[in-house]
Amino acid sequence: MTDVTTAGTNQLRRNSLGLIAVTFMVISAAAPLTGVAGAVPISFLLGNGTGIPATFLLMTLIMLAFSAGYVAMSRHVTNAGAFYAYAARGLGGRMAGAVAIIALVAYNAMQFGLIGLLGGIASGVFAGFGINLPWYLWSLIAVALVGILGYRQVDLSAKVMIVLVVLEYLIVLLVDFAILAKGGAGGLSFNFFDTTALFSGSLTAAVLFCLGSFIGFEATTIYAEEARDPDKTIPRATYLSVLMIGLFFVFTTWLMIVGVGADKLVPTIGALPDPTSFFFDLAGTYVGGPVPAIAGLLLVSSLFAAISAFHNYIARYSYVAGREGLLPAAFGRTHDAHQSPHVGSLVQTVMALAVLAVFAGLGLDPVLNMFTWISQVGTLGVLGMMTITSLSVIVFFRKTRGRHPPLTTLVLPAVSGLIMAALFVYIFINFGDLTQTAGGMLGIILPALIPVAGLIGFVMASRLKATNPAAYARMGQNRAG
Repeated sequence: MTDVTTAGTNQLRRNSLGLIAVTFMVISAAAPLTGVAGAVPISFLLGNGTGIPATFLLMTLIMLAFSAGYVAMSRHVTNAGAFYAYAARGLGGRMAGAVAIIALVAYNAMQFGLIGLLGGIASGVFAGFGINLPWYLWSLIAVALVGILGYRQVDLSAKVMIVLVVLEYLIVLLVDFAILAKGGAGGLSFNFFDTTALFSGSLTAAVLFCLGSFIGFEATTIYAEEARDPDKTIPRATYLSVLMIGLFFVFTTWLMIVGVGADKLVPTIGALPDPTSFFFDLAGTYVGGPVPAIAGLLLVSSLFAAISAFHNYIARYSYVAGREGLLPAAFGRTHDAHQSPHVGSLVQTVMALAVLAVFAGLGLDPVLNMFTWISQVGTLGVLGMMTITSLSVIVFFRKTRGRHPPLTTLVLPAVSGLIMAALFVYIFINFGDLTQTAGGMLGIILPALIPVAGLIGFVMASRLKATNPAAYARMGQNRAG
């Protein structure tokens, strides 16, 4: 095993993350069990029903198309700024500044929303064990623990994430294989992968729900400065995370349909008081015993893992923005002992506490309000950054000397970029309907946060160019040795 390099002032902890650690840290943001228990039943109901497995297969192919260009460029860009660094090297410093601030807004929004969701779910789960606490206290506990992990060494967070994600996979696969072994409600059928099922119902809604289960995989490059042998680790972790997420959901959603029967799927979910209980009902039917209760506890830990992952993303984007002159220099310093981006971690924790206090103080619902309103801002921001990144890949390789395979540096980035742009426009236009804020100012203000953040970042980078041309010229340069 390679020794961890600790030399260097204000540097992230070198050589501290291997392939498995990077892969599981990004998969933790996708929160597999949260997707299965939360997003999937709603996607069955509001999307294309039995076409969801095929939709996940389609989204896996789209994410692999995006990854092709992303990975090709990752071999030339080693910087914890990830999307920011790609934009800097491909489209220039001003666009990089826009991406940096969009990233901070988007990942903060994802984390704030998940903090509310964790509180709402934890209060129900633990009430079943006789522990009755208000939702905001569970959220507060999560914020505190995540803050402690984010402040310390990244390898400590990685070890926690690996354990939690493995447990998530195991509990879901236990139910999957129980359904498989018993043949489901009416025997195994593979007709869910035909085009008839795919294009039934609302394919657009299905794509948006399935997309949410992948968000987080794009962050492999955030750990480029902390990974062992990043030229190999980051590309492998990117492809591995996409395949693990995609194939897991294809397999699981197929068996969830088998478990209840294709003809009964939508009526069964529609009749439930809470659609998110569907997976737990399957667990009780096909496995029974303590498994549904354990799955509930692991759902809480799944959300905790996702919150921790986004916290790490935010801290690193803050660190890079401070190091490269966009934010105050204090953000660009690392902890003397832990070599963690502790300033960004602390600031993010304070912000999370402030948002939690506002929603709790106003008596708003942690799921319908805090999660639904804010998390879609994060989805919108990630789609915007992926669109810009696809364009950055194309421009970068057009500027770089030498011959590059057009499939991975032009065709696939162009295809994935157009798809991401189309989804961005759809969510932006329909944000009010998707978040139940239509007709009010929130339906306008919340999606506007992303373009406004981009404009602020663009202006900040322009100011940096005027005041410190040397720092502007260094934006996005390679940092790992």
